[in-house]
Amino acid sequence: MKRKEFLKKGAIVGIAGSVLATSCNTSEVSDVEAPNIITNKKYQWKMVTTWPPNFPVVGTGCNDLAKWIKTMSGGRLEIKVYGGNELVPPLQVFEAVSGGSVEMGHGASYYWTGIEPAFAFFTSIPFGMNAQQMNAWMEFGGGQELWEDTYKRFNILPFFAGNTGVQMGGWFNRKIESMDSWKGLKMRMPGLGGKVISEAGATAVLSPGSELYTNLERGVIDATEWIGPYHDYLMGFHNIAKYYYYPGWHEPGSVLEVIINKRDYEALPLDLQEIVRSACYRSNQRMLSEFEAKNNVYLKKIKAESDVEILSYPKEVMTGMKEIALRIYDELAQQDAQSAKVYESFRSFKNDITQWSQGAEKAFYNDIG
Repeated sequence: MKRKEFLKKGAIVGIAGSVLATSCNTSEVSDVEAPNIITNKKYQWKMVTTWPPNFPVVGTGCNDLAKWIKTMSGGRLEIKVYGGNELVPPLQVFEAVSGGSVEMGHGASYYWTGIEPAFAFFTSIPFGMNAQQMNAWMEFGGGQELWEDTYKRFNILPFFAGNTGVQMGGWFNRKIESMDSWKGLKMRMPGLGGKVISEAGATAVLSPGSELYTNLERGVIDATEWIGPYHDYLMGFHNIAKYYYYPGWHEPGSVLEVIINKRDYEALPLDLQEIVRSACYRSNQRMLSEFEAKNNVYLKKIKAESDVEILSYPKEVMTGMKEIALRIYDELAQQDAQSAKVYESFRSFKNDITQWSQGAEKAFYNDIG
């Protein structure tokens, strides 16, 4: 049986069943709310992103997200994706969605900390939680509710829609051998990680990915972090930097977000709302999986194709940076009520889940070497 014939016959059976159910038990009809009725009205949205157009994994992931939504909605919700600077500058995505000039955006909440300091906790914070733990906090630890509460005065509804996993520590042209090595260093690092290196004596620079190679090559910055081996290789950092450090203490599990104008989202029929939400969940898993698979391959390529030294941060540096980070969080909580509220939930969940992770994930990795 052809698909069109199958659908046609299915529709006839569905209508007949509805009529029969109505004639047999009219009380059930009154339980159906009007918003559940599916209409053929079509919606056309714009999604702006902080990423360069078609940027691997995150940019292409946005394209996939739009395709999934269109397919699942039967073409009733169509989203056109714009890379950074195609419609708005990368770091103005939040304002564009909040103001309603576009319906949807994709980026990372720590890009907007100049608007609200508490935003940083919903991407990643230094020495925070990994991707698995962030997902758990968001879904079952109250993180999503706090996220929505923090964004609501900006008329924005947030969804997690991607994660980089644990990142690398960054590219340098001089060694980080002690805490003194940070003094005078100019490094691209956003969010609270930038505050930590600033406290250590460095200068934190926030610039979009499209400018990083040129800035590092010309000495505008002395170091940069980006994401992980796959993207770092594509950026060509191994051709202009001497040292590649790990682990990414500054971003152990960076959540990527879809932000939607709240009024536009609530104007959608309920089934389209759920389609959007489900597509974001799928994107969250897919991006993380792609990062894991490709970082493995491209770390090998960096080792094989360059003379870059891949080094671990000294224990003294890791200890010193963590001390600074914890002090910054306490100070932030004292200065900003919303940050205090979010940080308390974040810290409490992390402390609890770390006990489980120590006996599960960490013990497992230690045993298999």
